[in-house]
Amino acid sequence: MAVPKPHKHKTLTLTLTPLFTTFLKNPETLKTLTPNTLNQILKTHLSKHPHIFIPQITHLTSLLKPLQITCNESTPLLILKFLSKNSMPNEGVKIFQEMREVFGVAPGVRSFNTLLNGFVEKCDFEKGVLFFQSFRKMGVFPNLESFSILVKMLCKKGEFGRVEDVVEAMRGRGLFPNVVTYGTWINGLAKNGEWGGRVRKGEVCKACEVWENLVVSREVYPDVGSYNVMISGLCKCGKFKESLEVWERMRRNEREMNMFIYTSVINVFCESGNVEGGMMVFNEMVGKKVCPDVAVYNVLLKCCFRGGMVNECFELWERMQKDDCRNVISFNIFLKGLFDYKKVDEAISLWQQWQQLRENSSVVDSTSYGILIHGLCQNGYVDKAFSVLNDAKDKNDKLDVYAYSSMINGFCNVGRLNDAVCMFDRMVLNGYNPNTNVCSTLIKGFIQARKLNDAIDFFDKMLSIGCSPTIVTYNTLIDGLCKAQRFDEAYRLVREMLEKELKPDMITNSLLMRGLCQDGKVDKAVKLWDQVIDTGSKPDVIMYNILLHGLCSVGNVEYALELFKKMDEHKCVPNLITMNTLMEGFYKVRDCINASIIWGQILKSGFRPDIISYNIVLKGLCSCKKIPDAVQYLNDAVSRKIVPTAVTWNILVRAVLHSQPLVQQCQYRYGKAFCEAAAWVTVDNKIHIQMDAKTKFKEDVLDRICVLVVPI
Repeated sequence: MAVPKPHKHKTLTLTLTPLFTTFLKNPETLKTLTPNTLNQILKTHLSKHPHIFIPQITHLTSLLKPLQITCNESTPLLILKFLSKNSMPNEGVKIFQEMREVFGVAPGVRSFNTLLNGFVEKCDFEKGVLFFQSFRKMGVFPNLESFSILVKMLCKKGEFGRVEDVVEAMRGRGLFPNVVTYGTWINGLAKNGEWGGRVRKGEVCKACEVWENLVVSREVYPDVGSYNVMISGLCKCGKFKESLEVWERMRRNEREMNMFIYTSVINVFCESGNVEGGMMVFNEMVGKKVCPDVAVYNVLLKCCFRGGMVNECFELWERMQKDDCRNVISFNIFLKGLFDYKKVDEAISLWQQWQQLRENSSVVDSTSYGILIHGLCQNGYVDKAFSVLNDAKDKNDKLDVYAYSSMINGFCNVGRLNDAVCMFDRMVLNGYNPNTNVCSTLIKGFIQARKLNDAIDFFDKMLSIGCSPTIVTYNTLIDGLCKAQRFDEAYRLVREMLEKELKPDMITNSLLMRGLCQDGKVDKAVKLWDQVIDTGSKPDVIMYNILLHGLCSVGNVEYALELFKKMDEHKCVPNLITMNTLMEGFYKVRDCINASIIWGQILKSGFRPDIISYNIVLKGLCSCKKIPDAVQYLNDAVSRKIVPTAVTWNILVRAVLHSQPLVQQCQYRYGKAFCEAAAWVTVDNKIHIQMDAKTKFKEDVLDRICVLVVPI
């Protein structure tokens, strides 16, 4: 039987590889080299053996220079494109400058464009601009591609105003932007946020100006990519109506709507959050007899869950079965969606049904187990999740780190730290390398179980098991140390972070600030605050609240009020905690006037005071001997159906012990019989209430008798 001859292209590849090596080892053989052979060698090595070619570029050009081979521009262009693609434009400049000497051809506009694109792709914009300016000096006139590359560079820099100037300059040279130019411009607007910023400000017309130019242009029509970018940009900005109008225009286009276009547009709508748009395109697709595949169904399924359309997901799942368009990815999407919406029973039922299909090709994978175990743990079914994990092992099914980390996190959340540690050891024993997230979870578990030293020991061992602590890991441990008032160790960790070039984030600074304030070192907390501001960071409302609380706790309400006023400058919106903190600070220094002003701002800002707000007011007014006013606020809370707590009654009982007028008001409001039956006394510095001199209620159960004191 005759042996078939190998494919011509494969033969060429096999023979050119040793030939190239021979040329490099024995330069004399280069004398037999023809321009066509050189071109073929370069094509082969650049596509098949780039790792071999890169170190040999300089050596090859030095060998070729004395041969004075005359090639056309396409040969050195291969090298220039290769270097630009691999972010090596500086090396490309050397080839560019020696093109005439080495290859016997002067660089043309194609070579210029290739090198210019290399600088742009590497984001070396300064050299890119200088190189573009050298075109005319070297007798080369930029063409349409040159200007399109320049547009891409300006878009990457975010200089969209200059893009318009470039487009006008093109037209002045008789060059009209094509779909690449417009597509680059539109894509740049969307990616750099300029589009979103304009749309959020209501300037939709400005954002769509480029698009309109593309649509009305006689020279070019928008392609699928341009439509997708436009639809995506509008959807992400919440302009769903406008995105549908673009889709309608796309439908009216002369292009035939095929499977690829439908799938692409559905994906854009769904990923951008426009569920209605995605479903509309899908229905049209089905109506036009274009059969959706499993990829389209999967996109829609994920989109419907994301949009909260759970019932529609069930309907879609059944339709997928009817069209035989389900795979394990579909199953994973549906399973995760059910857990996300806490439909645990349905998720377990789905798992059992899917397991019955194991004889077919539709089986579960490691991702499926991870989703199931994570979902069960998140919804409180830790033992069930543990049973699933053991079942997977018995069936020799594959698990991944996500499944184990979910199980570890589940055990930690219910206080079963020993089981979490055993699960970690089991994971390592089964050959799964723990990642940083798993380690951070276990450290958090140690801290929750008040085993801080064990957390520190495990943290110190992380590097030995191949895990480098991240900013999340450090923050977890710093939080635990600060809560345990081990502030020196927390500061040591911060210094260690800086040594490892891990920049503390907002959470790190907030934790440190809280620790300093708890330690009574508010002045150092203020210095840390100033350092954060000096770095250009914008503190969030949590950090503001921490420092405000620290300042108010030491009575420095003047600086606290200044800090509060600066929130508006930093565009940070205060919340109810902010207002409560400031109001409590004023009451602590007996400044009832400013405290009442803050109360007024709470109501004016649309906040709904909670029981914490009322307790602050009650305590403040009682401490200022304004008990009648306190009673009015108590009545106001009850009228708003805000239930007093043990803290509320503790405040009032303490006030009663020092105020006969309040007892008289209670007699008037709740009757003499109640006041005779209830006697407030102090025993061992504890507040007690005696009812009929028989039953004692300590302060932790005072809320149980609130109904007797204030009828709700």
